[in-house]
Amino acid sequence: MIAGLVLAAGESSRMGADKALLTYRGHTFIETIVRTLRHGGVTRIAVVLGHHADEIRRAVDLSDVLVVVNEAYRQGQTSSLQAGLRALDSREGPSLEAIVFCLVDHPAVSAEVIQTLVATFRASGSPVVIPTYKGQRGHPVLIGHALFGELLALSPAAGANTVIRKYRDATQFVEVNDMGILIDVDDPDAYRSLK
Repeated sequence: MIAGLVLAAGESSRMGADKALLTYRGHTFIETIVRTLRHGGVTRIAVVLGHHADEIRRAVDLSDVLVVVNEAYRQGQTSSLQAGLRALDSREGPSLEAIVFCLVDHPAVSAEVIQTLVATFRASGSPVVIPTYKGQRGHPVLIGHALFGELLALSPAAGANTVIRKYRDATQFVEVNDMGILIDVDDPDAYRSLK
């Protein structure tokens, strides 16, 4: 089983509004990413909320995903990744082989990218699969179960890249025809460009 993990816990301070609730093509960012994962064949999905968690839950129907509220979201993105991993890995059902790790400010990714990441992981067994567009690395990133222990052991100040970089030689970089993997909507200018 490959699961989707969407991080949407941050304060969106540079944006000035909750990025999870910004709209793209008629849907909120968070809805868009969940739909993309589903269309890409990922059925078990967790969304990690933190800042304004209640408001986001009231505004968006998340009844078909596992919602994890990270009360320690101010410690940074790693704490949210760890909260989501723990919740997904402890679920009953098929064992977790990998996660497709998504950030809420990357809403423009296509379902084909998700399918490509999953197919590449299945064919190669690589612990990390990263999409590239014209040689530039993007998101989301697929992370295999073999790395979960190291990710869960990270201190809050360390980023997931600390672990991912260790496995660079074993990482599969897969070229995709989707510039959306590079689009990071982090501030109002980036949002205007997206729209």
